[in-house]
Amino acid sequence: MPLFDPTPDNIALAASRLQNGELVAFPTETVYGFGANALDSQAVEQIYITKGRPSYNPLIVHVASLEEARKLASRWPENAQKLAETFWPGPLTLVVPKAPEIPGIISAGLETVALRVPAHPVALELLRATGLPLAAPSANKSGEVSPSRAQHVTQSLGEDIWVLDGGSCEVGIESTVVDVSGNDVAVLRPGTLSRRQIEKVVGPLVEANDSPEAEGAPRRSPGTLEKHYAPRARVHLYSTIIDAAFHAPLLASGQKIGVLPSEPTTLGRQFDTIERVMPSDPATYARELYGALRDLDEAGVALILVEDVPGHSAWEGVRDRLKRAAKS
Repeated sequence: MPLFDPTPDNIALAASRLQNGELVAFPTETVYGFGANALDSQAVEQIYITKGRPSYNPLIVHVASLEEARKLASRWPENAQKLAETFWPGPLTLVVPKAPEIPGIISAGLETVALRVPAHPVALELLRATGLPLAAPSANKSGEVSPSRAQHVTQSLGEDIWVLDGGSCEVGIESTVVDVSGNDVAVLRPGTLSRRQIEKVVGPLVEANDSPEAEGAPRRSPGTLEKHYAPRARVHLYSTIIDAAFHAPLLASGQKIGVLPSEPTTLGRQFDTIERVMPSDPATYARELYGALRDLDEAGVALILVEDVPGHSAWEGVRDRLKRAAKS
């Protein structure tokens, strides 16, 4: 099935499909989402089936406005209001107590729901056209690199998926997820919106503990599986060029190697490499990361060596994605 430009007619057609219980992939400012009517359990189930997503991994529900979000919460905490007024529309997801009409499949059986107002014109037009909240995880097979371009969706999920093509995603990695369901506020999944920015609005954060007590226990947030956002190639994070040169022959076994450094390296003199120097600022790095990993996969590399990123707060979302991609 071809990719569809987000014309008024195609957005209306996509909205009709969603209203009829079908699935549509659409762009957001973070990554492409795989959308279904969040109030239709059967439609939502098809997301899990198509992605191969474990049932204990909850979904984010996208809405067109703060007012629509409040309708999906049984209680709207003061901290939710403060953060929503400051950062919505934008790459922030709020975990709040869920309203009774939210199906349990959305929240992995928990009594909370993750809500977001995206900051992408196509996503907002689609939400308004459907008149529905849309459950929309990333539009890829579970555990793979998320799609930041429409072509990535069909590469992962196949040509039968209906995709609105809104171009490249501006942010490039998934939203920051913040739990405001109780008295304390905690970041469950880091993103490009930093802890420091959040603390300026709600005060000090507590450390999240999202480690399930048992295998298969529900997660409070998506994107917290140990291995996630992973290309087909093995990923190794290196701190120095000596470390990279040491691990290259051990992990690649003579096959082609991808390298994502902060500045050009000399690894190509010793190994068969494809090198792409990554940006020095966290926002641009995040925007380019998933495309770079997918491009190296398409080039057939067996190993991707990625230079460690800086340790300060602005890089936390990128650092989290790299750590999970590199998990063996």
